Amino acid sequence: MAAIARWCVTHRLLAVLLWLLALGGTAAAAGFAGSAYTNDYEAPGTESGQASQLLKSGFTHLGGDTDTLVWHTDDSTVRATDVTQKMTRTLHEIERLPGVGAVEGPYTETGAGQISADGHTAYATITFDRGADDIPVAQAEAVVDTAKAAASEHLRVELGGPATALTEAPAAHLSEAVGVAVAAVVLFLAFGSLAASLLPIATALVSVGTAYAGIVLLGHLMTVADFAPMLGMLVGLGVGIDYALFIVTRHRRALRRGMSVPEAAEHAVATTGRAVVFAGATVCIALLGMLILRLSFLNGVAVAASLTVVLTVAASVTLLPALLSLIGMRALSRRERRRLAEHGPRPEPPTGFAARWSAFVERHPKLLGGLAALVMLGLALPTFSLHLGSSDQGNNARSSTTRQAYDLLADGFGPGVNGPLTIAARLDGADDRLAMDALPATLRATDGVARVLPVTYNSSGDTAYVTVVPDSSPQSRETSELVDRLRADVLPKAADNTSLRTHVGGVTASYDDFAGIIIGKLPLFVGVVIGLGCLLLLMAFRSVGIPLKAAVMNVAAVAASFGVVVAIFQWGWGSELLGLGSAGPIEPFLPVIMVSVLFGLSMDYQVFLVGRMYEEWLESRDNCRAVRVGLAETSRVINSAAVIMISVFLAFVLSGDRVIAMFGIALAAAVALDAFVLRTLLVPALMHLLGGANWWLPGWLDRRLPRISIEPPETAAIPRPSVPATSATDGAEEAVPAGRAAR
Repeated sequence: MAAIARWCVTHRLLAVLLWLLALGGTAAAAGFAGSAYTNDYEAPGTESGQASQLLKSGFTHLGGDTDTLVWHTDDSTVRATDVTQKMTRTLHEIERLPGVGAVEGPYTETGAGQISADGHTAYATITFDRGADDIPVAQAEAVVDTAKAAASEHLRVELGGPATALTEAPAAHLSEAVGVAVAAVVLFLAFGSLAASLLPIATALVSVGTAYAGIVLLGHLMTVADFAPMLGMLVGLGVGIDYALFIVTRHRRALRRGMSVPEAAEHAVATTGRAVVFAGATVCIALLGMLILRLSFLNGVAVAASLTVVLTVAASVTLLPALLSLIGMRALSRRERRRLAEHGPRPEPPTGFAARWSAFVERHPKLLGGLAALVMLGLALPTFSLHLGSSDQGNNARSSTTRQAYDLLADGFGPGVNGPLTIAARLDGADDRLAMDALPATLRATDGVARVLPVTYNSSGDTAYVTVVPDSSPQSRETSELVDRLRADVLPKAADNTSLRTHVGGVTASYDDFAGIIIGKLPLFVGVVIGLGCLLLLMAFRSVGIPLKAAVMNVAAVAASFGVVVAIFQWGWGSELLGLGSAGPIEPFLPVIMVSVLFGLSMDYQVFLVGRMYEEWLESRDNCRAVRVGLAETSRVINSAAVIMISVFLAFVLSGDRVIAMFGIALAAAVALDAFVLRTLLVPALMHLLGGANWWLPGWLDRRLPRISIEPPETAAIPRPSVPATSATDGAEEAVPAGRAAR
């Protein structure tokens, strides 16, 4: 690491230029190639996946996505002459627009079912000639504008569907700008130097920008979800600014201790930079753990997020030292430079609140540890009611046209019309066709079914499907129960004495199948992630207790953050006020992605906190002193890093995307609890209670384990601070982490 830092400092202009070329090159390539994201939740071999394959092979005209145009009037009916003429003309105009394959309206012999029973609401289906992922936004906007032009004071016109949703995506990256601005303010308050506060921002922006463009290109090589770039940016900005913060803090400390600028930059990368690499590696390991699920949808997300973390770590140990050497002594504030010139290097014992809090925890470990455990348990309780399912456009903000179209359809035709089920089958003979013809009558008599459309056969007669409209919404538990009832009881009985094999598909069925696969593999996934993380900590800290406590703390952080997500998104506590739409189920892929990200981020703070404690333990063999010194010297920088990360994550609530908002709130809650409850309260309290047992490792295991050095010890030339066992006096000196080692 020292050699890398030395090269970057010596060739600082070249290092900066190489990163700028990487950013510009990938951005240009991504702009030329365009995006190719795919939201494919279907898992091979599932019921819904087989139904989808049957429809694609037997009905080629069903390849494009379908949107819904809804109109409503309170003054008359949708059958009134003026309404009929206006909407018929509008539908013809839409049908002639580029990208539109077909439009099926209610004013035909076969469209009577598209007018509500009270006559106040009607809808038309707009089938595009391609999937929503391939529809240009301009074509979707043309459809929306043409339809909205028919609206008047007495006629409401709304649109719903995946193509319309493209027009509601936020155009500007407001969330990223807000997060970066808040981070810049926090950094300036922490450093007192404008130049030093801008460096972590610049480093993160360059690395995340390069990763964002790289994810766009990655979408051409593998399945990558459309939210993967935003997720990567969310994680990358958070960890990128934090990693740079730790290195800049160590660099500034070395400058105050009398090192030259090149020496300080090299020292910062050789010490804290190694911890950054270790922490980044744990994040990537946790993210890549998703690969064991063998789901292409999650593989792309894992690789995309890992790519972002790798680039942020690389920028922190290469680009950042080059920038530090460029700004020279301006990394310190004017007051710090003046004091250094007048008084020379001086020891920096941690003072103020950090030292007093460390001593307070040492005096009251049982009380504080119990309070922290109660807080975590209380926040985790909602997790037990977690319901995985398909949130849909009914969860969008009330002001959106997709949400209003959804509500109009639900009011006029029942909630199930927004997510019908499709039962598809391959027919092998006359008996199968007879059974298929009789199926609608059987389905109409099934509990939970509101309406059944006639059977549709393809041109060759070997494939058929029937559409079932539930009497409950797509995301409700009742619809999921109907899917299970159809598969387990109704359809097998209807196919008795025939070779007919039916498959239930549709939005709810697809999400339920996807969730079932994830839940089935979740124990293995969590076990692998925890196991690998514990193994790394075991080798680094030569202790059995440290990895076990880290695993428990990580599980607690994940459970509590999921409790917050359930309360806001599933129970709807404040979701409308936050502009996040109505209450609904949690996306089935969220637990896997969140476990990966949260375990990785939690490990970061574990490394920086316990690493300092471990160094002190090796030197003093005094557990109380080790815990007290480690907490006093790292709590302030960890808390500053946490504030930055929380600000970045919460800013993504402004993205307008429900999934990204879930990620942002879950990550912000986890980091807040991890930094302010677990790492600065519960962990040190437990370590005080366990005493020397914290560092116990069987001799036979110690001899067989390889040794990993997170950070080498600091040179003897650097004076070591001492931390009093009692409360320290207030002071203006910055409390930053001292050297940490795993020797």
